[in-house]
Amino acid sequence: MFYNSTRNSTVKVSSAEAITQGISADGGLFVPESIPTLSLDEIKAVGDMSYADRAAFVFSKYLTDFTDAEIHYCTDNAYSTKNFETESIAEIAHLFDGTYMLELWHGPTCAFKDMALQILPYFLTTSAKKINLDKKIVILVATSGDTGKAALEGFRDVEGTSIMVFYPEDGVSPMQKRQMKTQEGSNVGVCALKGNFDDCQNGVKAIFTDENVKKQLDEKGMMFSSANSINWGRLVPQIVYYVSSYAELVKDGEIEAGDKINIVVPTGNFGNILAAYYAKHMGVPVNKLICASNINNVLTDFINTGIYDRNRKFYATVSPSMDILISSNLERLLYLLTDRNDSLIKEWFGKLSAEGKYEVSDDIKVKISEEFFAGCCDDVQTKNTIHEIYEKYSYTCDTHTAVAVKVYEDYKKATGDTTKTVIASTASPYKFSEAVLEAVQDSKSELDEYDMIDKLAELSKMPVPSALADLRNKPERFNDVIDKAEQKEYVLKTLGI
Repeated sequence: MFYNSTRNSTVKVSSAEAITQGISADGGLFVPESIPTLSLDEIKAVGDMSYADRAAFVFSKYLTDFTDAEIHYCTDNAYSTKNFETESIAEIAHLFDGTYMLELWHGPTCAFKDMALQILPYFLTTSAKKINLDKKIVILVATSGDTGKAALEGFRDVEGTSIMVFYPEDGVSPMQKRQMKTQEGSNVGVCALKGNFDDCQNGVKAIFTDENVKKQLDEKGMMFSSANSINWGRLVPQIVYYVSSYAELVKDGEIEAGDKINIVVPTGNFGNILAAYYAKHMGVPVNKLICASNINNVLTDFINTGIYDRNRKFYATVSPSMDILISSNLERLLYLLTDRNDSLIKEWFGKLSAEGKYEVSDDIKVKISEEFFAGCCDDVQTKNTIHEIYEKYSYTCDTHTAVAVKVYEDYKKATGDTTKTVIASTASPYKFSEAVLEAVQDSKSELDEYDMIDKLAELSKMPVPSALADLRNKPERFNDVIDKAEQKEYVLKTLGI
């Protein structure tokens, strides 16, 4: 299996090269040259495996330059109870009849990003050895909240790497900010940016593709790579939990092999739902992919109209990990839907960069509507949904998952579709305790952040993850705040260049 660039289909690299590079030199994203397929019998067999073995099975289809021993080294180290609170790794909770919560937040940072970022350091270091790379790998990360902490935790003290995370100063929850500012490790760095997530992401992408910067790093024996979902090594682990959840539902007798399911994903950067798209096209029987957005509804508008327009007001919401106006992974989807037409991709994303807007062709609009449904909701609706779920089902969910539930309810009303449905639950409610507690109590709380967590624990009857409880007494290490124009110089200075 080789990988092409979305902006130059003649580029052909191995998975090890794609993972170490993170992004193609032309600014494109790496995409496997084909989507491997799984039979129903193979998917059923997955249900009898541990999560680590399920992951190894899926990875063997994509990382064909890795040996079985190398893949199992990665999966056995990443997906174990030393890193996750539960043996299942990804838990499935039955919310109500025919609707299931795929809980992806039982890892060390209490967010779905752990599912990929616990294994990416193993992928990256193994890949570097495979291609005889003797450079220090510098991981640059832009985060809207969860990726940053998960990447910091995954790469903490990993030999031969250093990691630097940028987050929007006022665009993450207090708990997310505290997680990053107190991060331990000798090879980690964190910096706040005056701006939003898109400013962080644009800056990181610009640094990645700056030939002068790359030359300076090369002279120092360093190279950049990414832990964002622009890196294929971040995206492929997300495919696993959709294959796994379908196999688990078959094993539990909730569905018969071959029955279709819907998948609902709260998403901003489009990576998590793109992974579900890959799972579907590998052979997982999926009826509809339902894309849920908050009031920063650029994806909803795009899926419904075919027009991508980031020229709109940006909102800071109670679901900050979705506060994004430039959804990077959409480029991968459009590359596939256009039959790998790199010229069209360069044209559309050139317009996005220059004008902030592009419109896809009518045939692509039809393809998108066949695969996807999209909806959005605001903060009031998000909190109302949290309250309703708590009252009806004694289940407490975070703000991002609540967006998915609300959009799914809207989908059912609009279509009458009663297909059994898996909702991706992307974070622990304790990461957004202020908004969740307000929603559950139906009133604002004057408690401090940690007292809010204690109160939420009392009401929800859910144990507080130790990773969050332990933050109370940790000292803050990182308090730098810079303007977005200073990002490149900050990186070079931090690296001693």
